[in-house]
Amino acid sequence: MAWFRYVLYFFGIAAFTALLTQLEVANPGTLRLHEFVNGGDIYGTSEFSPVEMIQIFILAVCGLLMGWVAKNSQTQRPLAFLFGGLALVFLIREMHFFFDRYLIDNLWQVLVGVVGALLIAYCYRHRKRMNIALARIWPSPGLTLIFAGAVVLFAYSILVGHEPLWQAMLGEHYARIVKLAVEEFIELIGYLLWLIGTIEYVYQAKEILEREPKPAAQKRREYRRRH
Repeated sequence: MAWFRYVLYFFGIAAFTALLTQLEVANPGTLRLHEFVNGGDIYGTSEFSPVEMIQIFILAVCGLLMGWVAKNSQTQRPLAFLFGGLALVFLIREMHFFFDRYLIDNLWQVLVGVVGALLIAYCYRHRKRMNIALARIWPSPGLTLIFAGAVVLFAYSILVGHEPLWQAMLGEHYARIVKLAVEEFIELIGYLLWLIGTIEYVYQAKEILEREPKPAAQKRREYRRRH
């Protein structure tokens, strides 16, 4: 029934996007895509927008799903650990405004550096198991969608959301909210692709887990539960 899930993904994203856009149309300013934090703020921010909060929630869900795979599937643990760690890195990055404003300036950069270094060390140490895990699950629609989301997030959104581009196109009519709105909605579709890819990866990892031979102790525990 994989095809049915993809139909649900399509209509879910369409309905969700329609809801967000209609909220803004019906009540301008609802999405809070350009707010000034204080009187001295001349740039404004979109960090308090529901769109940003949804992105943070999506990353948290992706991290938890990858954590489930890492806990339950020994063969897929290295890959799940990698993608779960990346979700944590991006979660910290998305919350940089709050770290800088309410905790310590540039704390998020330190946290990203620490998590990133640990992730690189783990992947290097378990590189053979990583290759085995990838070989067992590839071709993978889930990993393909995760890759597509990464392209949208870390190539397309950064280039299209580049402020000088919009200043050049709009000239004297430039308004920062246009740049912020385009950037945030592009990031949102990238994170939604990442979420769908994660869900599909979990389905695939679960199928692999069910085919894996179970240790004798686990078989005995399952037998006792059934009887």
